[in-house]
Amino acid sequence: MRVLGVDPGLTRCGVGVVEGVAGRPLTMLGVGVVRTPADADLGHRLVAVEQGLEQWLDEHRPEYVAVERVFSQHNVRTVMGTAQASAVAILCASRRGIPVALHTPSEVKAAVTGSGRADKAQVGAMVTRLLRLDAPPKPADAADALALAICHIWRAPAQNRLQQAVARQASGTQQALRATARPHASKGRTT
Repeated sequence: MRVLGVDPGLTRCGVGVVEGVAGRPLTMLGVGVVRTPADADLGHRLVAVEQGLEQWLDEHRPEYVAVERVFSQHNVRTVMGTAQASAVAILCASRRGIPVALHTPSEVKAAVTGSGRADKAQVGAMVTRLLRLDAPPKPADAADALALAICHIWRAPAQNRLQQAVARQASGTQQALRATARPHASKGRTT
């Protein structure tokens, strides 16, 4: 499985590509940041994020895109920029038919470090260890993007099984409802 992790942001949008399967060593295929100037017009910044992400999608051809789910912060301006960059990432992937998964920061931290309250240094250290890198990726946005990709690779099999179970349950319920509805429908008929 090849996953592009996206740590959304307008000034620095972290991107990282990881390949592998749960339970096996993972491989980093690329890591970086899409940068935009803080003093540029919002529209131009969003276009720059889109163009940067499109280049990553073209180059690495991921099967999935994992994006950090935007969560409420005290700084509304930061949340808005993060949400806008997140929407661009979702749009770019969806336009290509690539499935998108959203993971909360605490889900990512828990998956990578074992603690949903880990700090950025702990996440960077575990990403370095898990991907057998010489040093933590810089800036932290790049390490966070790799952590998102790792989280998705590890969580996707379980999520897929849950989705399949829910689909089977819903299908079984629909079949049961149809089966119980048939006898009632025939009662009103005369032969």
